[in-house]
Amino acid sequence: MKERIVELETRVAFQDKTIQELSDIVAGQQQQIDKLTRGFEAMQIELKSLAPHLVAGRSDETPPPHY
Repeated sequence: MKERIVELETRVAFQDKTIQELSDIVAGQQQQIDKLTRGFEAMQIELKSLAPHLVAGRSDETPPPHY
């Protein structure tokens, strides 16, 4: 009976360690996701601010050569 208790305690200790390691990994991944999300949102804002400048006005465009 004592051997079974020791075995169970060993398993619980191993599982606790594994759970903590997985929790640390998930926390790190969440930090990476947050950083990537902030970068993506900043790029969207910058792209939106550049959008009006990416299209030439009609007066700036020259007609095609066949006109």
